[in-house]
Amino acid sequence: MAAGTVYSVVIPVYNSAHIVATTVSQVREFFLSRSLRFEIVLVNDGSGDGSWEVTVGLAGQYPEVTAINLLKNCGQHHANLCGFREAKGDYVITMDDDLQNPPEEIAKLIDTVQEGYDLVIGRFESKQHSFVRRAGSLFVGWLNRKVFEVKDHLILTNFRIIRRDVVDRICRDRSFSTYIPGLVLMYSSRRCNVLVRHLPRAEGASNYTWRKILGLVATILFNHSSIPLRYGAAFGFMTAGVSFFLSLYFLLMAMINGTNAPGWASLVVLLSFFNGMLILLLSVIGEYLIRILREIGTPRSYEVKEIVRQ
Repeated sequence: MAAGTVYSVVIPVYNSAHIVATTVSQVREFFLSRSLRFEIVLVNDGSGDGSWEVTVGLAGQYPEVTAINLLKNCGQHHANLCGFREAKGDYVITMDDDLQNPPEEIAKLIDTVQEGYDLVIGRFESKQHSFVRRAGSLFVGWLNRKVFEVKDHLILTNFRIIRRDVVDRICRDRSFSTYIPGLVLMYSSRRCNVLVRHLPRAEGASNYTWRKILGLVATILFNHSSIPLRYGAAFGFMTAGVSFFLSLYFLLMAMINGTNAPGWASLVVLLSFFNGMLILLLSVIGEYLIRILREIGTPRSYEVKEIVRQ
């Protein structure tokens, strides 16, 4: 480890007034016991349980702690991005606020990233999440590899260390909707997993529900991928093709056998063909629309209400 290396620990805080002080205390103890230079950036993501007051107290107590209060709840990914933009370290470490990521496991991330990687992600030896969270994580992980074209079979978690240049690229990104796991994959080249311990929640229950997982899937698909549009275009092509051959069939039958309902064959032909073409054209328009949204995406997807530091 370089003597002057600074590590920034970014921790999104949401309704964790009962545990965040313990988390910060253990993170500080880890770095101080190893004489490492560090800072801790706590981003309060619109908590409603007094978490902001606790983080303000921590910022006043410890010079290494910065407390940021977002105007409203924006979600974990936006809170992490806010923390990235405030962090000053050579490496940025992200972790949850509930102590399921033991701070002493940070050592494994630091040791591995020194081998020349620009992204190291903790892979849990045994996940202590609920069934809903585990199932959702598996599907989202597969979707990430598909959307962001990751060939190495990385397991994605929120416990990771990222080199400064990768963080800077993420901070410059103008994506319409922020999705940190996708961005760290997009802007890194040398990455790997390292096995780490994962503990049960000390208190409370996970904030991840099926509704949030589905919302996350929608964000990945519609803001960082054109997969739905491409499948829609393929369906439009198939429908148009089937309609074309169906048109020929009805037209030939009408010419050979005649029809008892004048105009029926031509009506079926026109409806089938133009409905298929309509789906196709809508998909093409959608493809252009998503590209435009990516280009004009707002640079800041959150608003900071207050920052407290010594």
